[in-house]
Amino acid sequence: MSTLRLLFKEIAHRKLNFLLGLLAVVAAVSLFVALLTMGRASERETRRLTRDLGFNLLIVPKATNMVDFWATDFAKEEMPEGYVERLAKTPGLMMDHFVATLQKKITWRDRKILLKGLLPERGAIGQRKKSPMGYKIEPGTAYVGYELAQSQKLKKGDKIDIAGTTLTIQRCLPEDGSKTDITIHVHLHDAQKILGKEGKINMIEALGCLCLGHSLATIRKRLEKALPETKVTEFKTIALHRAETREMVEKYVAFIVPVVLLVCAGWVGVLSLINVRERRQEIGTLRALGVGSGRIAALFLGKAIVLGLVGAMIGYIIGTALALKYGPEIFKITSEKIVPIYGLLIWSLVAAPIVAAIAGFLPTMVAVTQDPAVTLTEE
Repeated sequence: MSTLRLLFKEIAHRKLNFLLGLLAVVAAVSLFVALLTMGRASERETRRLTRDLGFNLLIVPKATNMVDFWATDFAKEEMPEGYVERLAKTPGLMMDHFVATLQKKITWRDRKILLKGLLPERGAIGQRKKSPMGYKIEPGTAYVGYELAQSQKLKKGDKIDIAGTTLTIQRCLPEDGSKTDITIHVHLHDAQKILGKEGKINMIEALGCLCLGHSLATIRKRLEKALPETKVTEFKTIALHRAETREMVEKYVAFIVPVVLLVCAGWVGVLSLINVRERRQEIGTLRALGVGSGRIAALFLGKAIVLGLVGAMIGYIIGTALALKYGPEIFKITSEKIVPIYGLLIWSLVAAPIVAAIAGFLPTMVAVTQDPAVTLTEE
């Protein structure tokens, strides 16, 4: 009888043992596929959520006194609006999402407020187009902070006048608990007109990459070469929260996947060892009849490989189904990007049989090294 035929007879005869082993492989592959499929969504979601913490870099004119800046919430010095375009077109700055800003304190309706003019975000050269982080304000419109809207009884669609410029309220912002609550956001060109600062800005907000060994010092050196008339400062709390959150998610995925694989590989190994012990006399009889060690090893390892192949196919289907069903409920922002990763099927079909064979290697060595004379004399 050929080894392959003997293998399938063995599987058919010991169905429960095979099914238990198959369950281990299916569980391992299912969890592996589901975790990696949702892991990609988790990385995207984390990037999106940490991105939405806000801009973490602020570029101001080099002559800006930062003590005065933090005391007044704006830079007294100004720079050309075109600087934002120069930054966006300079490769290698490790920054993105550039927003040209003109911000000043003004008196409006007998109270001090912040007027903040914004241009639409400008992406860095070579970067794929991304959704904006901040407000996208059309000319002639305004976003009004919560406290101002409440105290002045303002609502969407109302007209307001700022220094002779009439603006339509596009949005009344929710309570933020910061100076945003007393800020009126307008298009940059409207702010320049109101303040008489045509073509001028005093800040550029940006999102900087401070991960993978990149540092603020490195960004400063590159900015010095690209735009020596400016300097950059960092909102350290935002940057720290962003880096710590992303690192936590990456470590979690890196930890949980190997643990699942090790537990399920151990499960397959234990089942293989139990199978060998239960069949000591059967193996001894085969050895006594002249069946070689290689053929017996092929029988046990072949069974592990079949377990791996069948378990990989079933596990991939189940894992992908779990990710597609529950992923969108967990990762609501990037839910539409949770899709099957077909490359994982290939990895599963390669890795699962190898892991199963490794798990069954020790029990197989026990089987082929048994002395048939000793085994057959046992009761």
